[in-house]
Amino acid sequence: MRASLIQIAVDEGESVETRRRRVASLVREQAGADLVVLPELWTTGAFAYEEFGREAEPLDGPTHEAMAKAASDAGVWLHAGSIPERDPEGPLYNTSLVFSPSGELAAAYRKIHRFGFDKGEAVLMGAGRDLVTVRLPGTTLGVATCYDLRFPELFRGLVDAGAETLVVPAGWPERRRSHWTLLARARAVENQAFVLACGTAGTHAGVPQAGHSIVVDPWGEVLAEAGPGEQVLTVEFDPGRVAVTRDQFPALKDRVLGLEEPPRR
Repeated sequence: MRASLIQIAVDEGESVETRRRRVASLVREQAGADLVVLPELWTTGAFAYEEFGREAEPLDGPTHEAMAKAASDAGVWLHAGSIPERDPEGPLYNTSLVFSPSGELAAAYRKIHRFGFDKGEAVLMGAGRDLVTVRLPGTTLGVATCYDLRFPELFRGLVDAGAETLVVPAGWPERRRSHWTLLARARAVENQAFVLACGTAGTHAGVPQAGHSIVVDPWGEVLAEAGPGEQVLTVEFDPGRVAVTRDQFPALKDRVLGLEEPPRR
C-alpha cells in the first residue's frame, strides 16, 4: 500500500477558499497512491479558536465538495483531515472526513477528546461519542484525531473493531513534539498496528507547529518521518505485516483488563 501524508502549512494570510484549492491540487498530485491523509483543522488552523465559529460548515459543505472531487479525480482513498463542523441542531464538532476513490463520503468521525482543558476546543466544540473504522482493500483504518493520541483506550477500542492501520491527523504544537513521536510509536507497539500520523507545519495563531508527520510499523519502527516544513511524505508499507506481527508475538491475546469478561484461569 502506498500512502501520502500531506503536511501543509496554514498561512494566516491565505483565505480558506484559496487553501481549499491549493490542498485539492496537492491531493490530485498524489494519483497513484492508495491512501492520502491531510492534517487536523487545516482550513482554519488548530489553534485559531476565533476562526472556528466563523469558518464552521455543515458536513456536506464546501470542504466536503472540494475534497470529494479531489479524491475522485486522483482515484485515491482520502482522509481529508478534519473541519470545524456546524451541526444545525447542536454544537460545533471537530470532524474528520474520509472519502472513497469515487468521491463518496465513506465515514465521518467527531473527535472524542477535545484539547484545551478549560478553553479553546474544549469549550467551543462538542465531544464525539462513536469509534469509527473504515474498510479499505487490504486493511481497515481506525480513525482518531490529534489529542486522541494520548488516550490508549480509544485505540484499543479501534483494534477491537478490526483496525489494522491507525490514522491520526493533527495540529500538534512544536513544544511537545517529543510526545508526538513517542505516542505514535507507543500506539503502534501496543496495538501491533501501523500508525500514520499527519501533522501541520507553520504557525497557527502564534503557535509553532511540530510538523514531523510520521509512519510507524507494528513493531514501533519508524518507516518515514517528515521534517518541520511543508512537504508530502510518501511511504509504501505492507498491511499484511499486521497479521504476521500479531501471530509472531501474540501479546493482544493475553489482554485481561478492559475485556467485557476477563478470562478465568
